[in-house]
Amino acid sequence: MNNKETMNRVADNIRILSVSMVEKAKSGHPGGAMGGADFINVLFSEYLVYDPSNPEWTGRDRFFLDPGHMSPMLYSALALQGKFTIEELKQFRQWGAPTPGHPERDIKRGIENTSGPLGQGHSFAAGAAIAEKFLEARLGKEVMQHKIYAYISDGGIQEEVSQGVGRIAGNLGLNNLIMFYDSNDIQLSTECGVVMNEDTAAKYKAWGWNVITCNGNDADEIRKALNVAIAEQHRPTLIIGKTIMGKGALQEDGSSYEHSIKTHGSPLGGDAYVKTVKNLGGDPENPFVIFPETQELYAKRKKELQKIVTERKAQEEAWAKANPEKAELLKTWFSDKAPKIDWSKINQKPDIATRAASSACLGLLAEQVPNMICSSADLSNSDKTDGFLKKTKSLVKGDFSGAFFQAGVSELTMACMCIGMMLHGGVIAAMGTFFVFSDYMKPAVRMAALMKTPVKFIWSHDAFRVGEDGPTHEPVEQEAQIRLMEKLQNHSGEDSVRVFRPADAEETTVCWQMAMENMNTPTALIFSRQNIKNLPVGNDYSSARKGAYIVKDSDKDYDVVMVASGSEVSSCIAAANLLKADNIKVRVVSAPSEGLFRRQPKAYQTEVLPKDAKIFGLTAGLPITLQGLVGANGKVYGLNSFGFSAPYKVLDEKLGFTAENIYKEVKEFIEQ
Repeated sequence: MNNKETMNRVADNIRILSVSMVEKAKSGHPGGAMGGADFINVLFSEYLVYDPSNPEWTGRDRFFLDPGHMSPMLYSALALQGKFTIEELKQFRQWGAPTPGHPERDIKRGIENTSGPLGQGHSFAAGAAIAEKFLEARLGKEVMQHKIYAYISDGGIQEEVSQGVGRIAGNLGLNNLIMFYDSNDIQLSTECGVVMNEDTAAKYKAWGWNVITCNGNDADEIRKALNVAIAEQHRPTLIIGKTIMGKGALQEDGSSYEHSIKTHGSPLGGDAYVKTVKNLGGDPENPFVIFPETQELYAKRKKELQKIVTERKAQEEAWAKANPEKAELLKTWFSDKAPKIDWSKINQKPDIATRAASSACLGLLAEQVPNMICSSADLSNSDKTDGFLKKTKSLVKGDFSGAFFQAGVSELTMACMCIGMMLHGGVIAAMGTFFVFSDYMKPAVRMAALMKTPVKFIWSHDAFRVGEDGPTHEPVEQEAQIRLMEKLQNHSGEDSVRVFRPADAEETTVCWQMAMENMNTPTALIFSRQNIKNLPVGNDYSSARKGAYIVKDSDKDYDVVMVASGSEVSSCIAAANLLKADNIKVRVVSAPSEGLFRRQPKAYQTEVLPKDAKIFGLTAGLPITLQGLVGANGKVYGLNSFGFSAPYKVLDEKLGFTAENIYKEVKEFIEQ
């Protein structure tokens, strides 16, 4: 055990580096980083197990930071491990630097998750804890014996997603999850008491957590709490660390700057910064220094880790020799390669709802992808993720041999936790709910896109044809929203999200194939509630891989091109048959993914949707959804209201989505 004087000195070193990063950038959040330095130092210098020579070692402990604004604390601590240079710390928040204002996932540098939107970071950690339990049940304790650590702040506790995490983690008994709550009673614009007076410890105890309260700035008390948490066999642990916002900070006049709201989100500035660095034992003229005591402490930990990791890897090697098949699974599952699937086993029934077609695909995946976890927000029999559930069983406390995650009514929490499963590695996660409730999940979809996490979002009940449920359940603007994200690119220049809305059962299979092959970005799959008539016999469904393609029986020469996705494609075909009776030649284009279509060569795009063509778009959503495909001279017939409550066939008639009305709209369009 390291003596307290050394631990305090090293924690002050982290404080100096953190406050100096913010000061140099003239931007950032110094106070929280200063208060959390003691915990992060104890964890990183004495408890966190990782391989200094291989940051991606599958057996490592994971650390998930929730309050991304406390990035200076994390970068400073990782610099002590040798994963960041002093020069990189000096470039905090600057263009091209590996030290952005909020951490972005970089496993090689020890950053397990992109963080920023409060609450999501520790939700990822809970998902990672599920993944570890899931893999342990299949591979064994020898290779899955690590812990998942999370760091959360008052803001994360307040964000609603934390309620879902608390309930689910407690209910599943995730004893491999240890969460430190940096409770300093100060947030960005107020003291915490102004906005919360709940008994946090009682709340988590009620959820089934092991709760420990300690002085979060005392190394000895932190150690005691961590030792109890690690020994816990049945419950996740919340360590409530009572910390001091801006610990060690002084004002210009030399008085204490601790417990101040002002230190939360702004540089200390001027004499306050100078006096603070001096107070912490640093040199304001040369603050970016790693103390000799700090170097010695982390060099000692490196030697300890080399011994620990050597012993762990020896266990893994012995396990691999005794379990060659499981060893191969471990290697394959953590390879990030798309799983091998025999799609020829799928036999889709004709003219069914695409949610039912998705169910058939999920049943196949449950049988052929043993490291896949599927989830639903209490809608499995409606979003048809029960196709997966029928081939497995639910994950429950004490038994993670199943593969279905029952999230309950908590769409955002479910999404975040499924992302966390994939951040852990070794699993493929998919989750389902109604498309209209994708609104709850939007922050998580965005984070998955930023991290290039290839989760599968399954959204059913894709249009106003939800019918009797009424406008509260009828998605109108949702497709336009996700299609906007489809237009974004991530740092690698790839699509941020792949979005597929298949036209029928057979196209659904192709879209699921593409989703499972996509290991670079999240995929959204949007399915219908109502039955959809299949596209013409002999249609080349493989062309759906290009994002948009000409449907069979379309006219080579045409008077008008009709383009749609999902159930509207069959509506276009029905209207086209009426138009052909009037000797109007029609080309019908199915466009399940505009993003993928725009990735095709320009020549192909022009071939499918010629620039000089009169293009008519049909969507059950906002007209803007298809505007990019029809062009400036085209027309989109869509929905401009929230919908109404009635049987869907009545809505089709009232809202003009019958073949007869579309026929009329197209004739008026081409005669203009």
